[in-house]
Amino acid sequence: MQIEKYKIDEANHQLSSKHQRQFDYVAADVKNLDEVMQKLSAFNITIPSWALGTGGTRFGRFSGGGEPRSLEEKIEDVGVIHALNKSSDSISLHIPWDIPKNANDIKALAAQNGLRFDAVNSNTFQDQKDQQLSYKYGSLHHVDKAVRKQAVEHNIEVIKYGVELGSNALSVWLADGSNFPGQLNFRNAFQNTLESLQEIYEALPDDWKVWVEYKPYEPNFYSTTIGDWGQSLLLATKLGPKASTLVDLGHHLPNTNIEQIVSLLLMEGRLAGFHFNDSKYGDDDLTVGSINPYQLFLIFNELVEGMDARGMIHSKDLGWMIDASHNVKDPIEDLIQSVEAIKIAYAQALIVDTEALKQAQLSNDVAQAQEILQTAYRTDVRPLVAEARLRTGGALSPLAAYRSFDVRKNLIKERGEKTVATGL
Repeated sequence: MQIEKYKIDEANHQLSSKHQRQFDYVAADVKNLDEVMQKLSAFNITIPSWALGTGGTRFGRFSGGGEPRSLEEKIEDVGVIHALNKSSDSISLHIPWDIPKNANDIKALAAQNGLRFDAVNSNTFQDQKDQQLSYKYGSLHHVDKAVRKQAVEHNIEVIKYGVELGSNALSVWLADGSNFPGQLNFRNAFQNTLESLQEIYEALPDDWKVWVEYKPYEPNFYSTTIGDWGQSLLLATKLGPKASTLVDLGHHLPNTNIEQIVSLLLMEGRLAGFHFNDSKYGDDDLTVGSINPYQLFLIFNELVEGMDARGMIHSKDLGWMIDASHNVKDPIEDLIQSVEAIKIAYAQALIVDTEALKQAQLSNDVAQAQEILQTAYRTDVRPLVAEARLRTGGALSPLAAYRSFDVRKNLIKERGEKTVATGL
């Protein structure tokens, strides 16, 4: 289903007076208001195709009604999100969960919903139907060259699908690792992974990139072959200039200083982008900003400062995507909340007094440096984010509009009460 523009306008009209008062109040203290609004309006976050259905855990999955049953319906759901927030203009596909049967038709449908295709994602962390060889003991790092070859060929196939859709990046995440000491020769596993990635790298079109993701544990709990940002960076450096490190916020051990990692990867020109989520005890893939919004702000503070120093365009020069699992929420509502949290953190980073912060750092004024950051963080920038949406044709309150339009109720009518999303 599609959201009619007049419905959004009507919803905005009901909130316009209150919003204008709130916006004027906040905007009066923003020195670079025009620049902030332009950057907020241009900033979009990709929605992954696999996030449109109810998620699950290793113990079970409780499906919800109205879930998308096909790639076409997933695109329609992302179209709903983008119509409401005007900040989700792209979709990322996971192959083979979402193989486009006719690329031209799929591209046309995406365009009708105001969408394009971002990075495509390969899947060697589970065995597929009719798959000849198993990934039980790994894929690109496997001791059996035939298994590695199968995994390489799958990634090359994913690239071909991406080319047909207009994508220009391949995202690779490996479950490869070990559960017990002695199970694996670490050096051989890493070398096998490098050689496999080199074959994939050679198959990349000239204008493509490969993003190497990392994760410290799960599904293997003793070792992961690409377990941290250093191992990913090492692989990317050995592969060449088209390779870089993808940071998933949930793929870190508790209390990891992710903002420092981001800063250094950006400094080296090897930061591919992000999979945004949040976590409490481990890799929970929770709603972005639901647990530690201050960390999200600190990450964006490093990004804004680092990208400005390198002359990068915030909205284009890195990959921005959500990767979360919605176990108990309406997935569309959760994604709307996640995009909002990202835009808020970004807006807070944009209003940091960078010159004052630099002076405080150079003079070792620790208290003042903290005060400058927390002043920006404690500023209620939601009216700025809402105004950016309003100026681009979105809803002042996307979640409230989604609920008032009874979108989920209508999806259940169209798709059924007990649908099961594809790829889950």
